[in-house]
Parts: sequence; structure tokens; C-alpha cells
Amino acid sequence: MLHRGQESTDGTGGGELTVPMAWLYAEYIADELLRTGDLMPPTSFEFRAGRDALALTIFLSDTSGELSGIRVVTQLETWLSLTAYDQPWQEWVGDRMAELWSEARRTGGPTPDLDLAAAAWRWLEETELLAPDLDAVPGGGCVAGEDDGPKVWTPAWQLGLPLGHLAIHLF
Repeated sequence: MLHRGQESTDGTGGGELTVPMAWLYAEYIADELLRTGDLMPPTSFEFRAGRDALALTIFLSDTSGELSGIRVVTQLETWLSLTAYDQPWQEWVGDRMAELWSEARRTGGPTPDLDLAAAAWRWLEETELLAPDLDAVPGGGCVAGEDDGPKVWTPAWQLGLPLGHLAIHLF
């Protein structure tokens, strides 16, 4: 979503289109991390879930507005801690998004970056993917095989978050 009448990427304004560089950069980093990890085919919904969860983590962890200038290696530990299994990632995303929306209302409305982050968050929350049931009782009578075990509909963020976390580890 590009908006007219806001500042362009060089800050000059004047009715030019605004390019959501912070979101696009976060999405690019997430995409590269997942492709490097080679965990899922890039055309799969699982890959998209991982990319969006990781992009949200990257975008929302940039509290100083320096995303385009960061060095990925210096941020890996932060992203690992935010995406760890025992962390309340969903609540953190919700709180951070609320903070950004509140700030946007005070300063003249949402940016294209925030619009794209909100769309990714909405997709991650509202979309469910069929995934292996990791809570199933072992030895429940299923034939051994990759696709033969019990499956359960899982919110996309719950599938994408561990993929993103693993991709960071593999980097």
C-alpha cells in the first residue's frame, strides 16, 4: 500500500508516493533467513507464515527507527529471544502493534509500514494451517510416516514462529 500526500523515502513530501522501506527491509531479512535455512519451499503457506512472523519480529523490535541501518548479525540474539518457545510472542506483538497505532494516531495516521505489518499480523492470526499435532499421544495407532500422523488446524503464527526461530539458529 503506497499512500499519496505523505513523505517519500527521502523525506521531501510533496505528494509523492511513500515507500514502506522499514517493512520491506524486515520482510527481506526474514525471507533471506528462511531461504538460507531451507526449511520449507518458498511457495508454501508454511514459508509465508514463517516469513511474516519473523518480519513482524524484526519490524516491531526496531524501537529506535534504525531498521534500514542495522546489521543483521548484531540483532540475531534479540530476535532469538523474542521468538523463543517460552516467550509470550503473540502478546508482545499485540502490545507493540497497539503502541504503534497509538503513536500513529497522535502523529497524523498510520504509515504504509504499519499498514503492511497490520495486514501480516491479521493474516497470521486469522489463517489456520493443517499441521502435525505435536500434542498427540505417541503410539496412537498411526502408521509411521511423515504425513500419516494426526493433524490439527493451527493458527499460522503458531506454525510460523518456530520456523522463524529455527531459521535464525541455522543462519
